Amino acid sequence: MSIEYDEKGKYYTNVIQKVPVPAMVQTTTNLVRGLIHVRQDERLKDELEGSERFIAVTDASVIDADGKVIYTSAFIALQKDQIVWVMPLNEELKREAGQ
Repeated sequence: MSIEYDEKGKYYTNVIQKVPVPAMVQTTTNLVRGLIHVRQDERLKDELEGSERFIAVTDASVIDADGKVIYTSAFIALQKDQIVWVMPLNEELKREAGQ
C-alpha cells in the first residue's frame, strides 16, 4: 500500500474504504443474501450504478425458489446485468419490527 501526502498534510492511499451493507439480491434465477460493500458516504444505489460489470458480495448464501440454501461462499461476484432487484436487509428488519 502506498501513501502520498500533499503540502497540507492530507494523505492519499490506493486503498478504498468501504462499508459492508447486509442485503438481499434477486437475480434472474436465485436470491443471494450477503454483504455488499459500499464506499463510505455513498448509497447502495451508487454502487450498483458504477461502471463495474460485477458487484462483490461477501458472506454470501445463494437461495433457490423453494427458499433452500443451495450454496454458501465467502465471496461471490454477481454480474449486474443479472440483477433484478436489491434490498438492504436493515430495511427489511425495520419493516418486520413495524418501524
